[in-house]
Amino acid sequence: MEKAAVIPKKSLADLLFGAPLSSEETSREQVGPSAGVAVFGLDALSSAAYGPEAALTILIPAGVLGLAYVVPISTAVIVLLAIVYFSYMQTIAAYPSGGGSYTVSSENLGATAGLLAAAALMIDYVLNVAVGISAGVGALISAIPRLQPHTLSLCLAILVVLTLVNLRGIREAGLVFMIPTYLFVGCLFAVLGIGIFKWIVHGGHPAAVVAPPPLLQTGMSISTWLLLKAFASGCTAMTGVEAVSNGVTAFREPRSKTARVTLTVIIGILILLLAGIGHLVRAYGIGATSPGQPGYQSVLSQLTAAVVGKGWFYFVTVSAVLLVLALSANTSFADFPRLCRAVAENHYLPYPFTLRGRRLVYSYGIYALVLLSGLLLIIFQGITDRLIPLFAVGAFLAFTLSQAGMVTHWKRNGGRHARASILINGLGAICTGIALCIILVAKFKEGAWITALLISLMMLLMSGIRRHYHRMGLETADPLPASLKGISSPLVVLPMDHWSRLSEKALRFAYSISQEICVLHIVTGENEKTDKSELPALWDEYVERPAKAAGLKPPELVILQSPYRFVVTPIYEYVLELERKNPGRYIAVLVPELVERRWIYYLLHSQRPTALKLILYRKGDSRVVVINVPWYLKC
Repeated sequence: MEKAAVIPKKSLADLLFGAPLSSEETSREQVGPSAGVAVFGLDALSSAAYGPEAALTILIPAGVLGLAYVVPISTAVIVLLAIVYFSYMQTIAAYPSGGGSYTVSSENLGATAGLLAAAALMIDYVLNVAVGISAGVGALISAIPRLQPHTLSLCLAILVVLTLVNLRGIREAGLVFMIPTYLFVGCLFAVLGIGIFKWIVHGGHPAAVVAPPPLLQTGMSISTWLLLKAFASGCTAMTGVEAVSNGVTAFREPRSKTARVTLTVIIGILILLLAGIGHLVRAYGIGATSPGQPGYQSVLSQLTAAVVGKGWFYFVTVSAVLLVLALSANTSFADFPRLCRAVAENHYLPYPFTLRGRRLVYSYGIYALVLLSGLLLIIFQGITDRLIPLFAVGAFLAFTLSQAGMVTHWKRNGGRHARASILINGLGAICTGIALCIILVAKFKEGAWITALLISLMMLLMSGIRRHYHRMGLETADPLPASLKGISSPLVVLPMDHWSRLSEKALRFAYSISQEICVLHIVTGENEKTDKSELPALWDEYVERPAKAAGLKPPELVILQSPYRFVVTPIYEYVLELERKNPGRYIAVLVPELVERRWIYYLLHSQRPTALKLILYRKGDSRVVVINVPWYLKC
């Protein structure tokens, strides 16, 4: 009779994160254009929701007069977006293995420029998570105002969900996000299409189904400075454009072609959304409302209500906007860990950032991203407008460095279309550089200085990590063959509180590595009347005579008095003194330790073994070797 197949029991980790994937399954996790838009395009597409609103927020004091400048500002952003698009198409073609700003800048402009690009991108990705989630919650609050007191809690809950989804792997994240992404695009295209149709039918003066909040009829005058500030805020609609070039390796073969198709789809959709939103907000007289204040409504919420009313389609659209804004952080989850891996491979970040987790994602990068973005949300209480001034600096700095690096790349390598490529990338570098200067000046007092400071500190941190790894490499490098002559057995130090099966195991192991054993027994004055004080009395019968009978040299019993009840300190001081008296010999310190079956049982024990190991690691020299001797409890 055949036995039924045994189905392996799934662990909690398998249920939360999925079953582990082998390294050979990497190709299975790669994505095509349809999923690529959801994974790498959410940041760019969702910026259509908060980019125009950021510009309109600056124009609030101008009232009705400010609406006249919405289309020109949107047009300027779209033109700049088109220039950056063509530049990144060149970058993807030149760097099919991943041409992010860090790689391009490092290879063509030097290590310092590479670090500058890396720091800018890292900060940009962290801000993208915070801004995307807070903007999504803002859209939800627009539809359900009574949720406003719970803004921060909603933001942190969405962050947790995003983390769990992304730890399951890039392919599953893409499949999960495809539905809300295309629902968002479909709903907005429907709203824009209906709105433009009504605009045409009504001769350019459509009537709003639900009137937006009234604007100031007499506002402040429009100055060039105000327009520059509005343009700087509107440029946040361009964040996320670099994501595809950073993550080329995540696409299916042929990678370069698949990535370029994905980027074209993303930019095409974004341009149509920005143009349509800019046109209709002026046609319907829609302005921004003060973020974080009672009665706040997002621009997209007002626009949807004005075009189709507040029926079922309004709530579907607002829900799609909420989902995509919140999920736009997924672009950072896809790119930030890859960027950290590239930087860590050059020793500017800790080595664990290069390791892939159970689902072939760079888990440590995800953990770092979640921690930093969570702190930002808490500090700024989940309010989008407070984070916007910090947002675009990193993105445009990365744009500029990447395009400048590509100019150097084409000059160095040449090629059939090198001149045209130099022109495209050069124009991109100039335009994004000018935009960066405008953003820095316009937003400096509002928080851009914080981003500039953080970028500088991040560069110093990464340089310090690189110096540490360099010093470590010099200290541990050994270009010579192994020197195996004149090896002597170590001096073994065995701390022993009382005689037990654990003590016997440690002693047996000690004899396996050396005949010279020193057993340390600490007398504190408190254990004189306990069984533990019997070790000296039992020494001859339990240790010394059995050792002689086995033809072994008996251990030396050293009793140290500790009137102040210190135990760890006398041991490590004795070890260090023994090391000084025996130059050229290893000192092996055996640390007997109980291993519990359940973690909570460790609360029932003293943590002296752990403390002793830590202090020996810090105070000892290269000749002090610490060895654990575990006893696995079965109870």
